[in-house]
Order: sequence, then C-alpha cells, then structure tokens
Amino acid sequence: MLDLDKLAHMLPPRVRNALDAQIEALGVLTEIRDPRVLASLAPSGVRGLLLHRGKQGVPTRIRASHYAHFDWTYPTDFPEMRMLYDRAKSGQWDSASLPWSTDVDPMNPEIPIAPDYFLDFSALEGMGVTLDARERLQLSHSIIAWMLSQFLHGEQGALFAAAQVTEAVQFFDGKLYGATQVMDEGRHVEVFHRYVTEKLGKLYQINDNLFVIIDALMSDGRWDMKFLGMQIMVEGLALGAFGTIYRGTKEPLLRQLLKMVIQDEARHVHYGVLALREHITKSLSEKERCEREDWAFEVALLMRNRFLMYELYEEWFEGRITRAQWRELVLGSPGLREFRDVMFTRLMPNLREIGLLSPRIVPHYERAELMKYSAGAAANELTGEQMISDLDRVA
Repeated sequence: MLDLDKLAHMLPPRVRNALDAQIEALGVLTEIRDPRVLASLAPSGVRGLLLHRGKQGVPTRIRASHYAHFDWTYPTDFPEMRMLYDRAKSGQWDSASLPWSTDVDPMNPEIPIAPDYFLDFSALEGMGVTLDARERLQLSHSIIAWMLSQFLHGEQGALFAAAQVTEAVQFFDGKLYGATQVMDEGRHVEVFHRYVTEKLGKLYQINDNLFVIIDALMSDGRWDMKFLGMQIMVEGLALGAFGTIYRGTKEPLLRQLLKMVIQDEARHVHYGVLALREHITKSLSEKERCEREDWAFEVALLMRNRFLMYELYEEWFEGRITRAQWRELVLGSPGLREFRDVMFTRLMPNLREIGLLSPRIVPHYERAELMKYSAGAAANELTGEQMISDLDRVA
C-alpha cells in the first residue's frame, strides 16, 4: 500500500507545503456532511481556499442576492429591538476621541502589545528554531498585526452585511437598530485600519477561511442566514477575540480602542439573538432548521481553523519547519488556546439560545471539542459594560 506520508516527506519542502495546503483546503469541503450546506459553502470555498481570491491584490466583486423588505406602515413591532436601538443611539462614540497621540512601540518590552505566552517558544525551540529577545518582540508584533488585520477585514464584511440585513430584515424596529450597526461597523473599519497602518505599520491580507465566510454571506439571499453568519458567528467569535486581546495587551491606545468596540459588538450579537430566537424555533420547518444547524457547525469549524495563521508561517517559518509542525505549535500554544477558548465561550451559548444546539447536532460539537463552551451566558444576558467589567477584574 502506498504510504502517502512517506511520499510527502520525499518531496521538496515548498512542494510538500503546497500539497499540504491543498489537502487541508479540500478536507474542509469534503468533511461537510449536509449536501445543502455543501452547495451553500462550496463555491465560496473554491474561491477562497483554492483560488485565494482575497489575496490577488485587487478589489473583490461578490454578487449579492436578497430581497429588500419594505413596510410602509412603519410599525413598532419588536419592543426589545426598539430598546436596543435606544441604547445604540446613546452609545455612539467618535473615533477621533481615542488617544491617537499615544506613542505605540511594538518593540518596547516594558509595554508589551501582546502577551509573550501567545506562542510557545519552548515548543518552537524543540522544533529547531530559537529566537532571541528582539525576534520574539518582532514576532509578537507580527501576531498582533495579523489578528487586528483579520478583525479589520471582518469589520468590512460586517459593514456590508449590516447594510444588507437592514434592507432585508422583516422587523421595522430591527431596521432602525440595523442603521446604527452600519454606523458602528464603519467606525470599526476606520479605527482598526488607522491602528494597523499608523501604529503597527503592518497590514496582512485576508485569511482564506475568513474570505470564504464573508463571500458566502454576501451572496446568500436569505436574511436569516445573513443574521446567523454575521451577527451570531462572526461577531460572536470576534467579541471573544477582542476580549482576549483587551485582557492581554498593556498598550493603552489598543485597550481603549477595544473597550469601545466591545461595547458596540455586544449590542450587535444581542441583536442577532433577538432576531433569530423566535424565527428559528417557531417560523422555520424542521428541515430548514436542521440546515441552519449544520451550516453553523461547519462555519464554527472554519472559524476555528481561521486562527492557524498560515500567513505568519509563510513569513517567518516556511523552510524552517513544516506546515504540520506549525499547526501543532499554534494548536498547542497556551495563549492561542486561550484565545480560541474565549471565542467559543462567546459563540456557543448564543447558538444554544437561538435553538441551534439540538440533540441531533450536539455529538458533532462534542467530537470537535466545542460543546464544553455552551453553558455560559448568551448575548441577551450580557451588556458590553458587564463584559468590560469582567475583563478588568481578571486582567
């Protein structure tokens, strides 16, 4: 029998890494069980994972397909959303009010921009790569620049999705709230881009897995799928990621930026829970609900794999260690493991709250080791202010 692993090790490193990347990308698609979910994600998967459309250096055009829902009676039809709209109006903030004059020096060990435990340097040494103190600071700079770059790209996706959702959502109070989210997302794009370019001087291209999700959401015509994908999945995971960096960084401008963004994002995920809770449990057929349940699971796996940071591997370690070793390093490093833990602690309770954790799907989450995150508070039970208070308590 042909030993594929032995054959792969006989190939030149660049060829071996290219083969590993293609096999991993195909693996993401071939593991999708539901043919309807595969049909929904496969075109985006090909464009993102195989063709790398987000990394071609030109604007990406994605065809949108959805109905705009008009209501000429302007009803007050969702009191909880109206309250959220009132909170959003009073919570608006001016990006210019952030302390942009702060001197940010990623190479200053006295004010670390990222905790030094994000990557397991001892494990890296075990793979034959030793970094001196300056190189470690440079790598930490790259890690935080990569993460914030992905947040920036995600916020652009959220900006466009929020505009689409505002058109398509069938609650008029939801349209009013959606207008505030469009403003929020535009502000988030502005502040993340300014921080990454002016303070870090390093902008990374969009990660392929994140591109797949954004591409799929932009082109899906169903309003509730846009809510599920952006408000629950992307925004929920981002909320956890923002919290991890807020807690770990000592850089004051970044902390203040993230503090403001977290309070906005908490409202956005709350909005998604309100919009989908009744719809999924009472308005959809069981077949439709199962499709959304399977879709959410597959996207959860894509989001988990999003943070393998292959762009950093290619910049720092290609030719020094294999992609397989890099995966082992990222998945085993305590800081990045905590990063994933906190992200899914924010996501899984919301899937439970909106009715997408049925006994049918739970075993799949258990095999993926994600079910352990499902017992916490959902977004409708937390405010951004509470989250910041909790983070400050453990910082």
